[in-house]
Amino acid sequence: MTNEEFNEAFRKRTRDFAVRVLKFLGTVPFNTATRIMSYQLGKSATSVGANFRAFCRGRSKNERYAKICIVVEEADECIYWLDLFDATDFGDKTELKWLSNEALEILKVTSKIKSSLAP
Repeated sequence: MTNEEFNEAFRKRTRDFAVRVLKFLGTVPFNTATRIMSYQLGKSATSVGANFRAFCRGRSKNERYAKICIVVEEADECIYWLDLFDATDFGDKTELKWLSNEALEILKVTSKIKSSLAP
């Protein structure tokens, strides 16, 4: 697989992750706790895909490194918010497990990319 093919597949993967998170958030009951958690998870999940796209368009190694650092940080934040949903018993447990596993996989892949670009 070429870099371009990988980037295209991973752009789709991160977009699909964000879509699935947003659909999950549409199923949780609305209250003060879920409003806070939903907002934060929604922001971090959509940021993963948006910043990976920016990483792919980076004009320099430093710019690409800065963007992949954001992706790593946001993927880790997704894991935190998903764990909070699980701990508070809001949301479908099966979907939470899938989302948590996918966030962890995205974190692992992007952390590897980050380490390969480190200055």
